[in-house]
Amino acid sequence: MSDKLIVPIINKSHHALPSYATVGSSGMDIRAYIQESITLQPLERQLLPTGIFIELPAGFEAQIRPRSGLAIKQGISCLNTPGTIDADYRGEIKVILINLSAEKQTINDGDRIAQMVIVPVIQIDWQEVNNINETTRGQGGFGHTGKV
Repeated sequence: MSDKLIVPIINKSHHALPSYATVGSSGMDIRAYIQESITLQPLERQLLPTGIFIELPAGFEAQIRPRSGLAIKQGISCLNTPGTIDADYRGEIKVILINLSAEKQTINDGDRIAQMVIVPVIQIDWQEVNNINETTRGQGGFGHTGKV
């Protein structure tokens, strides 16, 4: 018996399915599926295909997040982070990459460009009221607790 969620997937790329790098990994590496290398100029962004299509069950979402190695070594990150893939989306998973470095960066077919984390989602119903409970914090936000 498995305690893992079974998710149907179509892989139109010639790369391996998204996978966990280690037993304790939260995210699965996903790869670029491109016909030719793409060079990102400084501050340029592009939408990269993966060739992956998934069927998440209701109550879950896939989050697309940057890979820390790409961020620190090449200055490449994901925009719209984390990117949300809703349970009812059936299109190809694509990743918005941006080059935050001062030098051009090249992405090749098969490069691990992001990680995907599957998480539960709870939908809510709003209850309109005239007041909400007060807390010690109150309306303090955006660094109100200081710089420590």
